[in-house]
Amino acid sequence: MDILRWLFEAQIPVGGSVLILREVLGNIFGLASALGGMRRKVWAWPAGIAGNLLLLTVFLGNVFGSATPATLWGQAGRQVMFIIVAIYGWQRWRHSRRAAGSLTAIAPAWASARTRVALVLALVAGTAALTPLFDSLGSYPPVWADAWTFMGSLLATYGMARGWTEFWLIWVAVDVVGVPLLFSAGYFASAFMYLFYGFFTLAGFIVWWRASRAQAQADPSNVKVETAFPDPAVSR
Repeated sequence: MDILRWLFEAQIPVGGSVLILREVLGNIFGLASALGGMRRKVWAWPAGIAGNLLLLTVFLGNVFGSATPATLWGQAGRQVMFIIVAIYGWQRWRHSRRAAGSLTAIAPAWASARTRVALVLALVAGTAALTPLFDSLGSYPPVWADAWTFMGSLLATYGMARGWTEFWLIWVAVDVVGVPLLFSAGYFASAFMYLFYGFFTLAGFIVWWRASRAQAQADPSNVKVETAFPDPAVSR
């Protein structure tokens, strides 16, 4: 109990302000998860879940009495979403690695044109639908930005689980909106992490793009056909 109390109350003084230790630790786990995702390692998913649990308590600012009073329901809700999708991605990558018999969990591939259009439409429609909901819950303004980061994070995490190279670009779109929002709300540790993560996602995109190209060259007979129950071991 003393450890939990310390974890919930610990702060790091920085200049005239403070950083919440849980926020710093949560973002460290998140960065580790991103690094594991770039390398296509299964451990990226449980590392991410640990960070999500910590950040969930941070973004529910008023509920947990955080030093930062702003409550971001979209940011908090997406931590729950991350955990749910991460469990799916964890199982999918584990199955894919066993089926392929390789050290990496999944073979990156490009999504189909239809899937790309669906992702864009889902991002725009989801943002429009969630904005009034988050507004009614008292989320920090501009509320549409909170809804945008929620939907973008959902789609990016799902895309990572499916092995779509485009998921890195969705993260870039999330960071462009999410970084100013986090700075404005006073979540400086998360804002700086997302600022750094924006550059990291571009590097991740290049790594996965090269891996998908190498995969296509190694298996030119690969047929990109989406099915109702696709084989996770097959590159699409």
